[in-house]
Amino acid sequence: MEEFHSLEDLLDLQVVDLDIDRLLDHRRSLPELEQYRRTHEEVAALDGLLADADGRLRQAELAGDKAQGELDLAEDKMKREERRLYAGGIGARDAENLRKEVEMLRRLASEREDQILELIDVREKAEAEVADLQTRRAAAQAEKDRLDAAIKEKWRAIDAEIARAEARKREIVPLVLPELLALYEELRPHKEGVAVGRLSEGVCGGCHLRLSAAEQVGVLRDFPPRCIHCRRILVPQ
Repeated sequence: MEEFHSLEDLLDLQVVDLDIDRLLDHRRSLPELEQYRRTHEEVAALDGLLADADGRLRQAELAGDKAQGELDLAEDKMKREERRLYAGGIGARDAENLRKEVEMLRRLASEREDQILELIDVREKAEAEVADLQTRRAAAQAEKDRLDAAIKEKWRAIDAEIARAEARKREIVPLVLPELLALYEELRPHKEGVAVGRLSEGVCGGCHLRLSAAEQVGVLRDFPPRCIHCRRILVPQ
């Protein structure tokens, strides 16, 4: 009688274990986990693009500052030389050299003005790219945060169910004969978690194959009874 009750308790234990397996699998395979992984990769990729765009913007700003500084120097020097030229009091050769210097400075100033206009265009495009990437990153980060919160909430619910199942398992385990429990634990990994089957109307509840009347009599002589087809533990109805 004790052995029969132990078999029934073992079947109850398997129900609980399968429920725990299901919950753990559900925990690992939440659709939000794959979405979170993709979003995390998107955020990381956008961080890289944003760093590159920030670098290009910084280079454009530095180049613009340099060009503006050179323009200011050229214009200041050109004004000084023009004042000297128009003030008179210098020889013809010096005046000619001074005119050439002023023309050179004027060309340099014109080149720097063109360069500055080009760099302004480059900077504005870089600023627009940075702004776009920042917007996209903020949206991706918000989605990542949402998924993180959703995953944690679902995990809390699943973990609570697992805790209840584990508590129920702790109640059942002492009711099962130690040698029966050891065989059950040995079989489970090789039987997709189903180490025990109800023997109902001659059919094994594990592999769903039929045992003849003679085969049933034979397996029920032993303890624990085991299916001749799949070697799972059988619990008579």
